Amino acid sequence: MFKNKKVVVVMPAYNAAQTLKITYDEVMAQEIVDTVILVDDASNDETSSIARKLPKTRVHVHSKNLGYGANQKSCYKMALEEGADIIIMVHPDYQYTPMLIPAMASMIGNGLYHCVLGSRILGGHAVRSGMPFWKYVSNRFLTLVENVMLGAKLSEYHTGYRAFSRELLEKLPLASNSDDFVFDNQMLAQVIWFGYTIAEVSCPTKYFAEASSINFRRSVEYGLGCLKTAWKYRMSKSGLIRTPLFPEIHP
Repeated sequence: MFKNKKVVVVMPAYNAAQTLKITYDEVMAQEIVDTVILVDDASNDETSSIARKLPKTRVHVHSKNLGYGANQKSCYKMALEEGADIIIMVHPDYQYTPMLIPAMASMIGNGLYHCVLGSRILGGHAVRSGMPFWKYVSNRFLTLVENVMLGAKLSEYHTGYRAFSRELLEKLPLASNSDDFVFDNQMLAQVIWFGYTIAEVSCPTKYFAEASSINFRRSVEYGLGCLKTAWKYRMSKSGLIRTPLFPEIHP
């Protein structure tokens, strides 16, 4: 709990058996997390069996691999059903430190923001922490384009460490989003579409063999999807198209 608000951590998981326990232990060490929800997207390892042994953890397993976006849809649906007031997504691959959970929760729980991102770019340590240089360059290029197209000033749109208020999750049309990796990008564009301010905190990250990462081909597909999302946002904002991603907002 944070100020009588229920804090739920969601973990979209796929083949996370080697890093799940250490991530979970650090999450619960923060002492404000009420429940962990783990959705296993049909892993080939022991992810779900390990998760079921963890206290205060709800586990759901997809019968087949549905994709990262579909995994998040299940995570957020379950978190709202659980009565969460503050929802924080932590990848179970231990790439992002759970030590930032109290800071992110306080920014939402105190009513300052409805969305907080853990940014790998703020602080300038991304490459030194092990982010591949080509990913860093791609991140900076896509972020520049998206800031121009969406009229925002974020340091990055591509972090997987995110916190949301219940109010915000209930408002976003997440069912209209992709079931693949571009879901992340569409979600942030929707947050901006509905007029919410996004806060960022500097987040140290780790890059190692067990940390989940998409290959170059999937990264290209993701990048093109981000550009397409930004284009749809700008066209919708101009009234030139209408898409379920960015529905008409009634006063």
